[in-house]
Amino acid sequence: MTDLDHATPNDRPAVPAHVGIIMDGNGRWAAARGLPRIEGHRRGVEALRRTIRAAIELNIRYLTVYSFSTENWSRPAAEVADLMFLIKRFIRNDLAELHQHDVRVKIIGTRDGLKPDIVGMLDEAQDLTHRNRGLTLVVAFNYGGRQELAAAVRRIAERVLAGELAPHSISTETVADHLDTAGIPDPDLIIRTSGEQRLSNFLMWQTAYAEFVFQPGHWPDFDRCALESALAAYMGRERRFGGTTAEGPLKVKTAL
Repeated sequence: MTDLDHATPNDRPAVPAHVGIIMDGNGRWAAARGLPRIEGHRRGVEALRRTIRAAIELNIRYLTVYSFSTENWSRPAAEVADLMFLIKRFIRNDLAELHQHDVRVKIIGTRDGLKPDIVGMLDEAQDLTHRNRGLTLVVAFNYGGRQELAAAVRRIAERVLAGELAPHSISTETVADHLDTAGIPDPDLIIRTSGEQRLSNFLMWQTAYAEFVFQPGHWPDFDRCALESALAAYMGRERRFGGTTAEGPLKVKTAL
């Protein structure tokens, strides 16, 4: 039983609207069991399925998962090929179920370097589900936070050069509107598995005021219990967004 189970419907606070997950530890999970890394990645896909189902049941509105970073291209070619195969198989096997459960899929990241068949499947996932109104599953694929920011700056600069935007009018909202995540609320909670405590180029702009929960378990072992544990930790915190306790309007109380 988790802390979520102790709260009654009347005193239970809302779960975070947006949860981001850095799915770390597939390779270490496999190595600890004497298995090839691909088996760790396969089990990681199973953990992703469990997590999506749990997020739907827990009424989380947005779930962003870090599936493949722009830095992951530096891994051995065989492992990259395995990862591409798994993402294609996940879309092929799970897209219908996601659509049936009213999940909207959004892909963020650059399409540079991706083969046409991968691009086609990513587009298919978005096109099929774009009218859905349940959980929004944001898949950060071929994604890097710094690269996203650089691309946003380029788009803003192009608008300035075209006379569409005055330099003095550029604000934080302007930048946010030119990111891959435009229209999506910033994450409230970031979970990272495998005991590492860093962002690794994930949602660099969007996580300015996110809460972080670092869990020691490897991603293939992640389940609903692990998700509920992270949510309970989040709900026990007080978010002040740069203010102080005395500054009531800035305080968001999430304690159970």
